[in-house]
Amino acid sequence: MSDEQHQGESLLGILDELNELISTARAMPMSASALVNRAEVLDLISSAREVLPRQIAQADKIREDAQDILERAHDEAQQLVSDQTIVIQAQKKAQEIIADAEAKAEQLASEADDYCDQKLAEFEIDLNKISSQVAAGRERLQQRSAGEDT
Repeated sequence: MSDEQHQGESLLGILDELNELISTARAMPMSASALVNRAEVLDLISSAREVLPRQIAQADKIREDAQDILERAHDEAQQLVSDQTIVIQAQKKAQEIIADAEAKAEQLASEADDYCDQKLAEFEIDLNKISSQVAAGRERLQQRSAGEDT
């Protein structure tokens, strides 16, 4: 698949493709290694690199939305407090709104950070597996070449 075909996909979708590519790769005889099409793997890694910033941007958008919620809550709280006849009620309501907004903003920010960290960790694991498989394959080739030279 080309980069254009991966652009609409999520990082998880690309990692699933990468996993499928490796899982279905032709096995090397008497080895845990497999033959993987380098171009396809590099294409998927390139696509993942393109998708990742968009997903981080989505997390940033969630943070911005949380900040907007806080600002609106503060604005609403100030407006309620300005009315002298309901000062006590307005202060109580404002505190509740701010506390709810801060809790929601903190939860959204935490979830966004957890999501990004989880996706990066999964990507790191997959890349390490691929790297190990590539190194093992190259070592086998070198051993085979050394065996043919003797």
